[in-house]
Amino acid sequence: MDETKIARINELYHKSKAEGLDEAEKQEQQQLRQEYIAAIRGNMRATLDNVSIKNPDGTITPLKMVRKRNEHNGS
Repeated sequence: MDETKIARINELYHKSKAEGLDEAEKQEQQQLRQEYIAAIRGNMRATLDNVSIKNPDGTITPLKMVRKRNEHNGS
């Protein structure tokens, strides 16, 4: 998500507190917030995919492999 959209989210937030938003602005705010949350989730997933776990026996397992194994086992 680019800086202009983040700035617009903040602008709409401040306007909602100061004077309120009309219906179109409320919809825009909701849509921008959903985009922001999707971007955060994508970034977090990408970060976690690059994390590895050191097992007690000293081996290293990428977290994405653990997640895939758990999804396959229904956990």
